[in-house]
Amino acid sequence: MKMLAVIAAFAACLPLACAAAEVGGVKLEDRVRVGGSELVLNGAGIRTRFVVKVYVGALYLGEKKSSPADVLAAAGPKRISLHMLRDVGAPSLSESLNEGFRNNNADADRFKPQLDELLGIMNALGEAKKGQAIALDLVPGTGTVVLVNGEPKGKAIPGEDFYRALLRIWLGDKPADADLKKGLLGHG
Repeated sequence: MKMLAVIAAFAACLPLACAAAEVGGVKLEDRVRVGGSELVLNGAGIRTRFVVKVYVGALYLGEKKSSPADVLAAAGPKRISLHMLRDVGAPSLSESLNEGFRNNNADADRFKPQLDELLGIMNALGEAKKGQAIALDLVPGTGTVVLVNGEPKGKAIPGEDFYRALLRIWLGDKPADADLKKGLLGHG
């Protein structure tokens, strides 16, 4: 009995950082590597549209941040990942990204070439399938890299300013989902 108490006390002292987070039935890594740097899970939540759960979104940064301004100002690599909870056709996914981008960037037209490139990559997917993980990585010096289940798609899209504008889809004043925004900032 005494041994069980010692084991329980020891286990309580172990850091919890090793345990992966789970949101909406999706297990998320606590840490990922982007551009040779280790990033930590900043926060996560579920994107819901008309009561339908669409995807689990997760934000990874070099260190945790709790405000949109701090996330957008942070230097270095970043990742926003979308873990699909249902099938979504490429036109719907592209339309949602385009709408969110334009709703949260007054200067959206300045990024038209980069946004067109991203939407072209998304349309080439044909469909985002339930269970797929789509990652949008910022690799400094390279740009935005799109990965589907860890496989690169399309070419890198230049411009760290474009990536900040992209993040505003989820963290801007008119986010795609207010509850998801709170989750990504660790307030969920």
